[in-house]
Amino acid sequence: MQVLRQKLLPLQRLFDQASHTARPLVLLLFRLWVANVFFKSGLTKLEDWDTTLLLFSNDYHVPLLPPALAAVMGTFGETVFSSLLVAGLFGRFAAAGLFVVNLMAVISYPDLTDITRQFHYYWAMLLLTLFAFGPGCLSLDAAWRSWRGKPRLPA
Repeated sequence: MQVLRQKLLPLQRLFDQASHTARPLVLLLFRLWVANVFFKSGLTKLEDWDTTLLLFSNDYHVPLLPPALAAVMGTFGETVFSSLLVAGLFGRFAAAGLFVVNLMAVISYPDLTDITRQFHYYWAMLLLTLFAFGPGCLSLDAAWRSWRGKPRLPA
């Protein structure tokens, strides 16, 4: 068993190094992917505000908020948090904000199909990953920490 372990050790090191090297690119890909979805949705709402208000009044049932306020908050969240996420600025905050926007979409729109609900779950997992690990070293957060001379956070 010891011999097998010694033979596999270089392979394990190779995988560990590849994983460490790929992590910033994976986090960047997650940020760009999920931000694109939410930003496009926010732009769609902005393009036809009257329709957006109508949808929030009739179809989306956001708890505890008046429809107009829910529309403004949802559109703001989709556009601003996704922009922050792309830049990796306040990355964990942006991921948490989009997670809440995503959660509200699932809660407030009862006509989601099983397939569209699965998309929301997928986006939630990506956002939770970004919240847990941060935006990575290819971000403005990392550049700011480096400029300030603070130690780099893991991931």
